[in-house]
Amino acid sequence: MSAERPWLSIYPGGVPANIDPSSYNSVVEFVEKKCEEHKKKSAFSLMGTELTYGEINKLSTQFGAYLQSRGLEPGDKFAIMMPNLLQYPIALIGALKAGLIVVNTNPLYTPREMEHQFKDSEVKGIVIAENFAANLEKILGETSIKVIITTTIGEMLGLKGSMVNFAVKNLKRMVPKFELPNIVEFKAALKQGKGFNLQEPTRTAEDVIVHQYTGGTTGVSKGAMLTNRNLIANLLQIRAFLDPYVDKSKDTIVLAPLPLYHIFAFTCNCLAMMDLGALSVLVVNPRDLSTVVKEFNRYKITGLTGVNTLYNALCNNEDFKQVDFSALEFASAGGTALQSAVADKWEKMTGNVIGEGYGMTEASPVITSSPRDIIKVGTVGIPVPSTDVRIVDDNGVDQGIGDRGEILVKGPQVMKGYYNRPEATAETITTDGWLKTGDIGIMDEKGYLRIVDRKKDMILVSGFNVYPNEIEDVIATHPKVLEVAAIGIPDEKSGEVVKVFVVKSDKSLDEDEVIAHCRENLTGYKIPKQVEFKKELPKSNVGKILRRELRES
Repeated sequence: MSAERPWLSIYPGGVPANIDPSSYNSVVEFVEKKCEEHKKKSAFSLMGTELTYGEINKLSTQFGAYLQSRGLEPGDKFAIMMPNLLQYPIALIGALKAGLIVVNTNPLYTPREMEHQFKDSEVKGIVIAENFAANLEKILGETSIKVIITTTIGEMLGLKGSMVNFAVKNLKRMVPKFELPNIVEFKAALKQGKGFNLQEPTRTAEDVIVHQYTGGTTGVSKGAMLTNRNLIANLLQIRAFLDPYVDKSKDTIVLAPLPLYHIFAFTCNCLAMMDLGALSVLVVNPRDLSTVVKEFNRYKITGLTGVNTLYNALCNNEDFKQVDFSALEFASAGGTALQSAVADKWEKMTGNVIGEGYGMTEASPVITSSPRDIIKVGTVGIPVPSTDVRIVDDNGVDQGIGDRGEILVKGPQVMKGYYNRPEATAETITTDGWLKTGDIGIMDEKGYLRIVDRKKDMILVSGFNVYPNEIEDVIATHPKVLEVAAIGIPDEKSGEVVKVFVVKSDKSLDEDEVIAHCRENLTGYKIPKQVEFKKELPKSNVGKILRRELRES
């Protein structure tokens, strides 16, 4: 299957079979070229405040020079811990210009999770939103962090920022008290950076520039080492698939509701959109749907990235239903399976289809994507340029068309390995370079990939494989269901049975109705034996429903 690449026969016109990851020697070279090319265009906006590509380039150079002035050297690890703020791209690009390795960190991490990541990655410096600084204080002594830069939500927003900060601190009380040594505020670091010249480090395509930590939902969180070549390859792959659907005669304005520290938004929104000279509209908290609605009303949004839970929430939001979608050219979903019921609702409401994709942190992340005019519902699309995909059984033997098996991937976007974990790397990447995803999939004769499930999430009922995604997809079509998750629970007779957790959209929904709906759509052993109603389902900060937490509850 991989040698033939059957999907090439259905590539849209203009999409190449392969991209050239050596087009740029480094991400810094790419960014500097794009910032010069689009220097007068707006690059990022937050709450209506915009920064141009030229300003991002200048401010990131100042930030990089400041980091070097504090003694951080090429190869040192530097953590960025904040929600979507204008400071993020400045800090990211500045750290890369200084030759540092960026460690993207979820600001909602507990002190225990922070300590693990900072020690594992050997972080020496950090820029952190002060909302989360109290957690850093608790574990600072266990880390190697010497340089601490704090920032506020409104720091780059001018007068509006002062009001935002007042509300965050005094009204919402979202900034716990903290004491940290030798802290410098973000704007002060930029100002001091003006007084130093950035020392350009030597850069190569194979340099590791990001430690991107896996979500930690499958055991200990590990740092995927992503190189210049990995990220350049993936942003070019994304751009290649997007190109036929972007109207180049008008501005591309892309909503970025997912956090930039997450690999999906990091590569798709923060990097790939720079190639288009796009304006990325940042959303601090996508769970506050009113801010998403506000940005749609402020700008003529031409594209957005999201996950199933976000699209589902928007489809059920009355204010969002009144938005003008006439400029919308593309919407993409990743991170977790897009339910067909949600995809249908979105298309009816916006007139636009969601192109589902598939990726992993270890692949920078995009592996497959759905070309907009040939979307095949229920699949995650076809492999992007320069990417091979195989389906194998437990013995590594290639499976036939339509047969289930583990998805293996090879391409220039596949990580170098896990930081300081050679055994885990060897378990994940084969000696001939194939990434073992741990996901079960099926590929059809055209190359469309359907994700059946994670290996570990598979439920075994009396020897039959049951895949939670299938159960969830069926139940999600019930008009009274808002959200659903399925897990396996122990059973004396059959080993395991299916249990589902349901969030109602209509209070009248009961267990009998759910079971009856399943009976209409599922074979006997797949029908849930238990239904538990909940007010909400546990989710990661990017909207993935955490089945692990449900299993442990």
